[in-house]
Amino acid sequence: MKVHEYQAKEILARYGVAIPKSKMITVPEDARAIAEELGGVVVIKAQVHAGGRGKAGGVKLAKNPDEAVQLARQILGMKLVSKQTGPEGTLVRKVLVEQGANIARELYLGIVLDRAVGLPVLMASKFGGMEIEEVAAEHPEAILKEHFDPAVGLQAFQARKLGFALELEGDTFKKFVKLVIALTRAYAETDASLAEINPLLITGSGDVMALDAKMNFDDNALGRHPDIAAMRDLDEEDPYEVEASKFDLNYIKLDGTIGCMVNGAGLAMGTMDIIKHHGGSPANFLDVGGGASQERVENAFRILLSDPAVKAVLINIFGGIVRCDMIAAGVVAAAKNLNVSVPIVVRLQGTNVEEGRRILAESGLKLEAADTMADAAAKVVAAVR
Repeated sequence: MKVHEYQAKEILARYGVAIPKSKMITVPEDARAIAEELGGVVVIKAQVHAGGRGKAGGVKLAKNPDEAVQLARQILGMKLVSKQTGPEGTLVRKVLVEQGANIARELYLGIVLDRAVGLPVLMASKFGGMEIEEVAAEHPEAILKEHFDPAVGLQAFQARKLGFALELEGDTFKKFVKLVIALTRAYAETDASLAEINPLLITGSGDVMALDAKMNFDDNALGRHPDIAAMRDLDEEDPYEVEASKFDLNYIKLDGTIGCMVNGAGLAMGTMDIIKHHGGSPANFLDVGGGASQERVENAFRILLSDPAVKAVLINIFGGIVRCDMIAAGVVAAAKNLNVSVPIVVRLQGTNVEEGRRILAESGLKLEAADTMADAAAKVVAAVR
């Protein structure tokens, strides 16, 4: 789950990460009083679940309260288009009004899980304000890394090592060490999958603070963090994915034309690969899970077919824990309720496969059977064409 910048800063502040004074608003006129309270000079920042806001016109400096209102009016309601949003963009419904800062240096801090090592890795760079992918491509030697055990936490000597490498001194160095340790605690204790401060600001007076913040969280751990779960903004999520989450379905919207319903993430990835191999393009990733019920399958099929981009459907089921006859019954029930008009190719293998095939054959629906994954992919791609 993703949260907005203002929410990430709220979480980080609980752990002692210094942040600028700010307030989120949804009405442009509210920017005036906040700007006056913060000294007149403020930054108006679009709050969306995507990066590249500055280049897309979603971050503007206001030199006085009147200009703050004017800029808030421009940004609220705009369609922000960046590399991460895609050409369709995303609607800005909230902005953050933040006090202006005296910028001396901009650094980068970020934490992700290094799956090769099996530990979180803290990354730091003197190239703050740039996307980490750009830094990795242009200045790979400038990315400093420190792995740490979340049960123990980042050690002070590791934070000091990064501070020295970034050429920090005096009180700024001490404040940096304190902030870095606070960031790693926030990451570990909130079950985050990403914690990023970009840029990390060094002010003219030597203070260290998070000028921007991004945090993502492990969905499976949200039950332990009801306060963070309450920060979920459904307006920022794909409506199909929101609907799928109500039934514990693993669904991700893609930009193709072939709807996929599969059980098991590995098989789902393989199914998408073989569709691409045969010249097609998947419209979604949809894993109904190993223990799917008939009701779950019906809802999965309904969500899949509600996407107008879907021109054909491939159902690829290997019956292990989940039975092929149960999948078939769910597909038939959903198809009859939805008056399906697109071609459907079905490949069933495994537990109760013969009964599953019988249910499909006697359903009266126009279903095309396939014996292998390659056969299924070839048939569904041909159906789309």
